[in-house]
Amino acid sequence: MSKITAAITGVAGYVPEYVLTNKELETMVETNDEWITSRTGIKERRILKGEGKGTSHIAVPAVLDLLKKTNTKPEEVDLLICATTTPDMVFPATANLITAEVGAVNAFGYDLQAACSGFLFALATASKFVETGQYKKVIVVGADKMSSIVDYTDRATCIIFGDGGGAVMLEPNTEGLGIIDSVLKSDGTGAQFLHMKAGGSRKPATIETVQAREHYAYQEGQQVFKFAVKGMADVSAEVMERNNLTGEDVAWLVPHQANKRIIEATANRMGLSNEKVMLNIHKYGNTTSGTIPLCLWEYESQLKKGDNIVLAAFGGGFTWGAIYLKWAYDTK
Repeated sequence: MSKITAAITGVAGYVPEYVLTNKELETMVETNDEWITSRTGIKERRILKGEGKGTSHIAVPAVLDLLKKTNTKPEEVDLLICATTTPDMVFPATANLITAEVGAVNAFGYDLQAACSGFLFALATASKFVETGQYKKVIVVGADKMSSIVDYTDRATCIIFGDGGGAVMLEPNTEGLGIIDSVLKSDGTGAQFLHMKAGGSRKPATIETVQAREHYAYQEGQQVFKFAVKGMADVSAEVMERNNLTGEDVAWLVPHQANKRIIEATANRMGLSNEKVMLNIHKYGNTTSGTIPLCLWEYESQLKKGDNIVLAAFGGGFTWGAIYLKWAYDTK
C-alpha cells in the first residue's frame, strides 16, 4: 500500500475592493511613499469596509470559489481549519461561521492562532488528518482583517498591514506529491516585541484600555526584523538540507509577505534567484495569515505538477516555520 500524503488540489483567494495607497497614508500619518516603499516594498493594501464585516467575510468568498474550482460539494468537506489572528469574535470560532455560511454541514472546524505563521501551522496540522486516512477533504483557510487591530495614528504599523486571505483544499495523494516535510518553531520570549496589549484574559477591555489605544497591534520593528530575517532563512535552509535540495531543485519560494528585505534575505540563503520568489507585498501588504495562500492563488497558473515548493513564514509570539511540498497538479 502506497504512503498517503496530503496534497493541495486547489487554491482560491479573496481581497477586498478598497485600496489604501501610500499616498492616502501620507494624509493620515507623517510618512511618504518613497520611505514606505524603500523599507517594506509595499505600495498599497486592501481594506475591508462595511459595518459588521469580519474575517469570515474574507474567507467565505475564497472558500466558495475553492469549492467551485475543485468541483467539491460543501457537504463533502470533512474539516475546515481557519488560521487567523483577527477572529470575527472570541467565540464561536470563525471556522464555524465559515462552514455554516458555505453549507459545509458535515465538517467540523476550529481556529488556529500563530500570527503570521498561522497558515503554515494550520497546513501542517491539517495534513496529519489526511495522512492518517481519517479525512478525504480538508480545507485550510488563512485570512485576516488586520485593519481591525491597526492603529492608523501609528506610522510604525499602519503602513504594513492589509486585509485579505485564501484557502486551499487538501486531499490524499499516493504519487509522492503534496506535503513532504515541515520545520515549525516557536519562542514565547519574543512576545514582548510583537503583541496586542489588551483584550485578552490577562487584560480585559475597559474604558481605560480603549483610551490608552491598547487594542491595536504593537511592534518593535527593528527587533522583529532581526529575528525574522534569521528565523525564516534558518528554517528554509534546514528543510532544504533535510531533503537534500539545492537552490536549483526548488521551483518556488512562497514567503510570508512581511517585508521585501526579509524575503530577499531568505531567498539569498536558499540560493534562489528573484524569478523563483513569489511576491505580491507591493499590492496587498502584510495580510498576516493570508499572505501565503494569496501568493499561491496569484501564481497558481505558473505552478507545474511535481514542482518543489518551500513555504516560509515568521510571526508574532514568536512563531516561524517552513514547509516543503511537491505541487500536485497542472492548472487547467
